Amino acid sequence: MRYSRWALEFYRSALGKKYVMAITGVIGMGYIFAHMIGNLKVFISPESINAYGEWLRHSLLYPILPAHVALWGMRIVLIVALVLHVHAAYALTMMNRRSRPVGYQSKRDYIAADFAARTMRWTGIIVLLFIGYHLADFTWGWVNPGFERGEVYRNAVASLSNPIVALFYIAANLALGYHLYHGAWSLFQSLGINHPRFNPWRRTFAIAFAVITIGGFITVPIAVLLGIVS
Repeated sequence: MRYSRWALEFYRSALGKKYVMAITGVIGMGYIFAHMIGNLKVFISPESINAYGEWLRHSLLYPILPAHVALWGMRIVLIVALVLHVHAAYALTMMNRRSRPVGYQSKRDYIAADFAARTMRWTGIIVLLFIGYHLADFTWGWVNPGFERGEVYRNAVASLSNPIVALFYIAANLALGYHLYHGAWSLFQSLGINHPRFNPWRRTFAIAFAVITIGGFITVPIAVLLGIVS
């Protein structure tokens, strides 16, 4: 009881919210990177990507755990992490506004804050909307014109063969890339790992992670549009 009360009080502070954003960000980054690698199986063969999807749905950590348990456990962790990440971001924004009730009287100097940092809120909203559409497309099949459960390859081609959908996926992933870049850069500072000696490494890691991850994602819609995956 005492620990839970301390944890709640810590979360109420700006520092606690920054820690939560960093930790949940790491969880999200790990999942996104693994998801990107799994998507690249579409270039091996339809059987490969379909077997990967089947493994995720039914065989993840089986028989160590019963079928579906690991998948639902992962989903619960991701949902909780996403909710906490969004809530912490919103709460920090409100705290910053309350601490500065009067707006800037002159144009802000954005030398220190780059484009990714300034647009973090908007790229976050775009990513949230994209997650909803992506689930409706490939998990629930509501907006996929050729959806067939378990046929990951067929579903990808059916959806991304539409140029509008493919371009939307590319644009949303670019927004995700900016979000990942700033998140990967700032999480070290949020966790107190910040020193001028290490900052070039932080920036290199943030750039490399965002470029590799988003580059892997957008190859799929591009390949479908070009007929490489069909």
